[in-house]
Amino acid sequence: QVQLVESGGGLVQAGESLRLSCAASIRTFSNYAMGWFRQAPGKEREFVAAVSWSGGSTRYADSVKGRFTISRDNAKNTVYLEMNSLKPEDTAVYYCAAGRIVVTTTNLYDYWGQGTQVTVSS
Repeated sequence: QVQLVESGGGLVQAGESLRLSCAASIRTFSNYAMGWFRQAPGKEREFVAAVSWSGGSTRYADSVKGRFTISRDNAKNTVYLEMNSLKPEDTAVYYCAAGRIVVTTTNLYDYWGQGTQVTVSS
């Protein structure tokens, strides 16, 4: 049974930082690319960032490039999303996902977490 559990969300003010974590119970975690997505109320789920199985390749949405950093620790089966200079428009439920390749589309990821709420006040 594969499980992805996100943590680290919360309420912050604009300009502050948060670090999200996603712990994966996947025996072959290092074989998977990992992604972060987010969904704001009334909007579709959108791509935020992704990292290859080795951590050597990353992709970011234009809206977060330069502010967010994705990383992973394969020894801990964990992927992180460091979020700096947060803006109110970053408010959303953030989900981590596991897939075979680094892509931006939701339907190419095999496993999903339950999400963690991030709220940024102005």
